[in-house]
Amino acid sequence: MPVPVPQQRGVPAAETPHGADLTVLVIEDDPAGSITGPELSAAAGTRVRIRTARNLTEAGRLLTDDVDCILLDLALPIPTTTTAATAAPDHRPEPAPGRADELAVLTHVLRIAPLHAVLVLTAQDDTELAAEAVRVGAQDYLFRGELDARVLSRAIRYAVERKRADLAQHQLTESGLRAQENARLERGLLPTPLLEGSDLSFAARYRPGRSRALLGGDFYDTVRTPDGTVHAMIGDVCGHGPDEAALGVELRIAWRALTLAGLCGDQLLSTLQQVLEHERQSEEIFATLCTVDIAPDGRRAGLCLAGHPAPLLARHGRPARLLPYEDGGPALGLLPRARWPRRQVELGAEWSLMMYTDGLIEGRVGAGSSQRLGQDGMVAMVNSRLEQGLAGEELLEAAVAEVRELNGGELTDDVAVLLLGRDPERIRRRGRSAPRPGPVSTAPPATAPAAASVQRPPLYGP
Repeated sequence: MPVPVPQQRGVPAAETPHGADLTVLVIEDDPAGSITGPELSAAAGTRVRIRTARNLTEAGRLLTDDVDCILLDLALPIPTTTTAATAAPDHRPEPAPGRADELAVLTHVLRIAPLHAVLVLTAQDDTELAAEAVRVGAQDYLFRGELDARVLSRAIRYAVERKRADLAQHQLTESGLRAQENARLERGLLPTPLLEGSDLSFAARYRPGRSRALLGGDFYDTVRTPDGTVHAMIGDVCGHGPDEAALGVELRIAWRALTLAGLCGDQLLSTLQQVLEHERQSEEIFATLCTVDIAPDGRRAGLCLAGHPAPLLARHGRPARLLPYEDGGPALGLLPRARWPRRQVELGAEWSLMMYTDGLIEGRVGAGSSQRLGQDGMVAMVNSRLEQGLAGEELLEAAVAEVRELNGGELTDDVAVLLLGRDPERIRRRGRSAPRPGPVSTAPPATAPAAASVQRPPLYGP
């Protein structure tokens, strides 16, 4: 008859309330029994109830959810049918060479009862076997000749507490590993701007609203197509959970693929809406989007708004202002046959264009205040920083820091900010520093070196 594998308890030993009565399953084949009586008294009013099994088959029937600890006699013979018992594989250390047969009964019990504390009974003259049993997975050992109620009660309580600590540490380690894997995955999903060959400057800040997350429902991207046009996009999926973050990644990747395929404006947004409708979890999910396509000369751009806040344009010597937004269309996912007109915008020779999500403007002005910063407040804040001479990374860093300070702490919504700029003086300096063409060589061209990888913009965290 094969030894049954008992169903594991719903409440492991690690969750047994402190001070509660304990139940011990004693597995030994001594007819006289090393443990006598159905119950032991323990400290602090705790009682230890004894349940006895003479073999592993009987133990399998008695190993119920209310058992807190197993007291196992290592001298117990293990039947050959034990190999028929199967359980989830574990990662405990293997017994030392020459000890596998002596610890076979222990390894079997540990396999069928991974959530229970285990005490082993052994002969007093075999301390090495007892220590090896603890190394393999038992919580403690006892010598048969030294058993009394006081020692046994203390050992049982110690074993239960140690098992509790072991399980807690294991869960903590697993949580840490999962967090590291999630962080690597989320960092890999953040965009890498494709701007090689462009004269425009680029800066970005990204901060998810979810605690301990690296990726939220906000998303952005920037690519330069072969004709020299720079395309930029920023968007926001409604909601703050992992499903919204995943949908944001899908929309960003779809936007990049469609842009590189030559789509732009209304045609691109209509296709993105189809992607959203197929990938969203419910029909209530929608996404706002802002796209710009900057001409190769950097002096003009096309603007499309899909329910998203208008970008902020700062020209040299002029205060920053919001771009027109009256011609914008609805958010993606709201109207099946919506249209998104593309508006032409004159940028000029020297400018900075800031695209952002609503997390930047919905922070409160003062702790406990009901007043929001809003777009007007953001424009005034950015103009103040521009007057201080800030630009690029420094401008974004100062703006996001001030929004947090005004809010009185961390922002609850995702925040993404993208800053593109054109500086003629910087372009001239780059042109002067470019190497002059050398004499024409008749040698076959060398293999071009791999382009330097573009670094992802830094994450903005607390």
